Amino acid sequence: MSNIAFSAWTEKLNTKLLAGPLIIVLLLSMMILPLPAIALDILFTFNIALSIMVLLIGLQTSKPLDFLAFPTVLLVTTLLRLSLNVASTRVVLTEGHNGPDAAGKVIEAFGHVLIGGNYTVGIVVFIILTIVNFTVITKGAGRIAEVGARFTLDAMPGKQMAIDADLNAGLIGEDDARKRRTEVGQEAEFYGAMDGASKYVRGDAIAGILVIIINILGGLIVGVVQHNLSFTEAVKNYTLLAIGDGLVAQIPSLIISVAAGVVVSRVGNSQDLGTQLTKQLFSNPKVLKATAVILGGMGLIPGMPHLAFILLAALLYGISYLTEKQERKMAIASDITMTEPAPEGKEATWSDVVPVDILGLEVGFRLVPLVDINQGGDLLKRIKALRKKFAQDVGFLTSAVHICDNLELKPNAYSIKLKGVELASGESFNGQFLAINPGFVQGQLPGPVTTDPAFGLPATWIDNKMREQAQSMGYTVVDASTVIATHLNHVIGMNASELLGRQEVQQLMDMLAKESPKLAEDFIPKMLPLGTLQKVLQNLLVEGVPIRDMRTIVEALSENAHQIQDATELTSKVRIRLGRAIVQQLFPNTNEMSVISLDNGLERLLMQAMQNNNEGSSIEPGLAQTLARQAEQASRLQEQMGFTPVLLVAAPLRTTLAKFLRRVIPNLRVLSHEELPDSKTIRVTNLIGGAA
Repeated sequence: MSNIAFSAWTEKLNTKLLAGPLIIVLLLSMMILPLPAIALDILFTFNIALSIMVLLIGLQTSKPLDFLAFPTVLLVTTLLRLSLNVASTRVVLTEGHNGPDAAGKVIEAFGHVLIGGNYTVGIVVFIILTIVNFTVITKGAGRIAEVGARFTLDAMPGKQMAIDADLNAGLIGEDDARKRRTEVGQEAEFYGAMDGASKYVRGDAIAGILVIIINILGGLIVGVVQHNLSFTEAVKNYTLLAIGDGLVAQIPSLIISVAAGVVVSRVGNSQDLGTQLTKQLFSNPKVLKATAVILGGMGLIPGMPHLAFILLAALLYGISYLTEKQERKMAIASDITMTEPAPEGKEATWSDVVPVDILGLEVGFRLVPLVDINQGGDLLKRIKALRKKFAQDVGFLTSAVHICDNLELKPNAYSIKLKGVELASGESFNGQFLAINPGFVQGQLPGPVTTDPAFGLPATWIDNKMREQAQSMGYTVVDASTVIATHLNHVIGMNASELLGRQEVQQLMDMLAKESPKLAEDFIPKMLPLGTLQKVLQNLLVEGVPIRDMRTIVEALSENAHQIQDATELTSKVRIRLGRAIVQQLFPNTNEMSVISLDNGLERLLMQAMQNNNEGSSIEPGLAQTLARQAEQASRLQEQMGFTPVLLVAAPLRTTLAKFLRRVIPNLRVLSHEELPDSKTIRVTNLIGGAA
């Protein structure tokens, strides 16, 4: 059975591998071997059917990459038409003296039915079709493909940066990022291939003109010289056959050219062409009504075809009336849904007390489509992705984000709230893109100038048509949903400690109990109360230390809980145990740490000041001002040198300096010597207090 199955699989595989070469060989053989008239009829009919199929597929695509094989299809269909031209020419010249059906019924039908048997009309129609195909459709489609290939190649670096930004922000995963990078490369290859493939169609149009001229001249010579036909009879027979042959090849060529134009001219959209055109052309009742009035006025002018103009005007006015009526019904239904009558005569109950949401996102009414799945909004999906990424990076799952609309906000505004208090706000414009300047762009963009709400970088709001140009200039271009999701992700990261409640801490302990039951068994509440553990974890999160390694954290607390119960001191002990992970986070893939340090004199002065202070956590105002100023300068120099701003101090100073400097320099991290692993080499690149 296995041998039979293997043989069948091998046979199926060989058939697929041989299908492409076999088709090409058959097409080439049609140019050499003579074909009977019935075979030509079948092949001409297949050519017409194939061109119609390609056009319908092109109309149904929502973006060019949906028809990735189109350049190859274009080449194959062009080769098929040329092969049929050669085969039909052979039959026309050898059998044309026998009558108009000598080359098959299809050529006869195109020569008689379509042009009424008048070869003069046929020549004119053929020339018009060729001109339309060659100078209008094919040339336009080729130009679009050429410009599209150029802009796509120029925009590739910007698109790659946008993908990396979404990946780093947690909006997409590795698989999605890999898929989007593949699509970027395929898009460039597609437009490049279409730029070259469009030349096939133009060459096919030129070949069609030459073939019909050769058929007419060759037919006259063959008919008059070899078959002793009169000149008039030879002109009639061979010209009609040549015209029929030309039309039966030119019409599919025209259809394929239209399909090429449709595919390359599509703008990225989730709708097919028919839905897009219907929605954008016939959904505005004011435009339809104005057009109907203009047509009706033209129809009343004496001498004009009154029936055609007035009939079409009435049709457009009827469509506008029905569209307007439908919009009013939807608006009334929306108002009824939003304004529900308040219940009367009921006493207040505890169910009327609405709990405060831990995390909330309020949006203006123009941003509602971003959170409505039925309208194509993807903000909910992005928020789910960033919560998952946050849980993987930081170590706990935040509360779900409660999203609602707020009519008191500006139409394009949004507000991010923590426990009912607004933490951040901004504006995002649905349908537009935010072009963010990372610092090395080449030129300015037209549009409203603003700043990136998450990181404060200069930015500009642009339309979709400017997107590829902005990416080619070095801007990082993101859509309206990504702007809100990135800002929300930044706010969550900055306030992670406040999002860690007792319920989340208990869930962390429950997970630890499954992994290390002995470790968690006697820890809570015998060694430490749950509130103290929560405070320690919050202290770690405030300074950007992930709490993924709960096992190490609980082990460190268990070792010190008998002597220490203060959360701040316990946090210092935990940091020492997590030192390797903390340093790895700040200095990945290197054994050398470039840090800022304190001058020995300043360090002794700070140690003495804290020993004299009863609380041990305050710094004299004048000294604090000088320390903050010099620390800010040193931090800026570290960033300019390409290093992470890290201040290395003695262990007794770390907690106080970290708390003080965090208020003025949020991106400065303070480490103690005890937290450094022995494998790391320290290099002091900046000194605070050296000039004092």
